[in-house]
Amino acid sequence: MENYVVALDQGTTSSRAILFNRAGAIVSRAQYPFRQIYPRPGWVEHDPMEIWATEKRALAEAVDTAHIDPKQIAALGITNQRETTVLWERATGRPVCNAIVWQCRRTAAICDALKAEGLDETVTEKTGLLIDAYFSGTKIKWILDNIPGARQRAERGELCAGTVDSWLIWNLTGGKVHVTDVSNASRTMLFNIHTLQWDADLCKALDIPMSLLPEPRSNSEVYGMVAAGIPGLEDLAGIPICGSAGDQPAALFGQGCFTPGQAKNTYGTGCFTLMNVGGQAVRSRSGLVTSVGWVLNGEVSYALEGSVFNAGSTIQWLRDELGLIESAPDCDRLAESVPSSGGVYIVPAFTGLGAPYWDMYARGTIVGLTRGSTKAHIARAVLDSIAFQVTDLVRAMNADASCPITTLRVDGGASVSDILMQTQADLLRLPVDRPAQVETTAFGAAALAGLAAGVWSGLPELEGLRRSQHVFQPQRAEADCAADYRQWRRAVERARSWIENDV
Repeated sequence: MENYVVALDQGTTSSRAILFNRAGAIVSRAQYPFRQIYPRPGWVEHDPMEIWATEKRALAEAVDTAHIDPKQIAALGITNQRETTVLWERATGRPVCNAIVWQCRRTAAICDALKAEGLDETVTEKTGLLIDAYFSGTKIKWILDNIPGARQRAERGELCAGTVDSWLIWNLTGGKVHVTDVSNASRTMLFNIHTLQWDADLCKALDIPMSLLPEPRSNSEVYGMVAAGIPGLEDLAGIPICGSAGDQPAALFGQGCFTPGQAKNTYGTGCFTLMNVGGQAVRSRSGLVTSVGWVLNGEVSYALEGSVFNAGSTIQWLRDELGLIESAPDCDRLAESVPSSGGVYIVPAFTGLGAPYWDMYARGTIVGLTRGSTKAHIARAVLDSIAFQVTDLVRAMNADASCPITTLRVDGGASVSDILMQTQADLLRLPVDRPAQVETTAFGAAALAGLAAGVWSGLPELEGLRRSQHVFQPQRAEADCAADYRQWRRAVERARSWIENDV
């Protein structure tokens, strides 16, 4: 009887479940979007109960449409939007407020205060991160400081905190298990990536009771079982939950980047370039951060990472806010109708700029408009902006790492765009390798769970499952690409420090 592994891929805009067979092929999938909540400019929230409801529904549907016996599911893995923060009641499982999303900038002033206290070096040395509103620690602090009674209840041990992996594992186990994996923990600004433990000094600096925090665990081990009696998931009771990783390290794992020096970029809501740097954490000098990629069989693999806050979300902005396109593929068709952006540059700093700039006060900018600029030029500039931002990250990564990237493996929703991938290869002067299996994030979670359950024997077997669908080679003249990149950097300078620091 064939075994299967199911992965929950809980993203920023939708909840998905994907069932994989031993060959790494997709057997079935289901996906449900959920609301994006914007209470104020620069604030982004999700309803945790809606996340759980949509993920539960996706899981039930994926299993149902696969037409298999649920007993054939050997393992369940989880991958999730990182940094997004939930606080909930231990007794009831009810969230105390909406989740604060990784994109949210409401804690910028808290970050400024921490910097003023001189904590920058301590945070970077211990966590591999920079002080920024992106990470979870200041989000927990904001909830404790601003939701009535939350701090007092936390100090009495009545509340749990966690990223979305913790929230899902808690609910899947019927409230029995409060854990996180080390890759998610390493994005909180509270976790020492060298000792792999919560850091008491950092928790004290942010005034966060350590009793709130989940237990850090490796990425491939049994955390618990799916509880009996979960409405809609009754047939899945007893399936081991035994793999978990944040979306980006999961994609690095799913791309088979098991060797130091291998790198991938995920083109999702944001863009995330990660390089496996092996068993020793590399300190970035170029505006990148260092995280735990995964812990497998007691061995740590660290990753250098650059994060772009707005990539695919810029295409969504064209569709939903500007109404220039009806669907994401329309952006490609429009962009392909013109030979270039016609000198138009878009810096999509809707929620600030991530690596390598780390500017919480930057905002979105369009420059270079003329009377002849059309919506096709704007569509082309949107795709170019995504490729420019990834070029920023790869250049920073090559400056930090001992060995330069020779090929960029790519995945994520926008990686299906041939025009974007070709632009990326041209700007980087590198091959861009798109796999046949583009669901690498979900497969990474499935692979980690499948290793723990014995579905796959080890990394060599997983490596053998990866196939390239297309490798894009640089085609455009290098001098032209260099000139475009210089203009991009000029455009970025116009977007930086746009708003006063009173968010």
